[in-house]
Amino acid sequence: MKIFKSIEQDHHIQRQLVDQLVETSGDSTEREQLFEDLKQELSAHADAEERYFYVPLIKLDSTQDSARHAIAEHHEIDELVKQLDQTDNSSSAWLKYAKDLAHKVKHHLAEEEQDYFPVAQKILSNDRAQQLGDEYLSAMLQARTS
Repeated sequence: MKIFKSIEQDHHIQRQLVDQLVETSGDSTEREQLFEDLKQELSAHADAEERYFYVPLIKLDSTQDSARHAIAEHHEIDELVKQLDQTDNSSSAWLKYAKDLAHKVKHHLAEEEQDYFPVAQKILSNDRAQQLGDEYLSAMLQARTS
């Protein structure tokens, strides 16, 4: 599977998780579990995506700025996750931070799919996109089973 399709499948999971998370209420086990699932998914995805999508793109002049921007957004998402971790999950502040995280994640995913993927598809050969997709999937599988 090419890198673009592999990443898009995980984007679907992330969208579902953030949507479900902001619909949870108070200090619930559902909220705790969804947040843990989302944290794991975001962390594994960012690591694999940076290694197998953005590192190859950062080496090229035409995609370097976009790759750096996307990696910076991963850091911003990490900071929002940390903020949620440090906030009582039954507070109104927690829900505000969760909504901020959902907005940031959705913005980032849309930007990748609409802006970065079309450019990368023109630059990466089919064989290279397939190889990167295989490596990405392998890394995600390993992260999810460890």
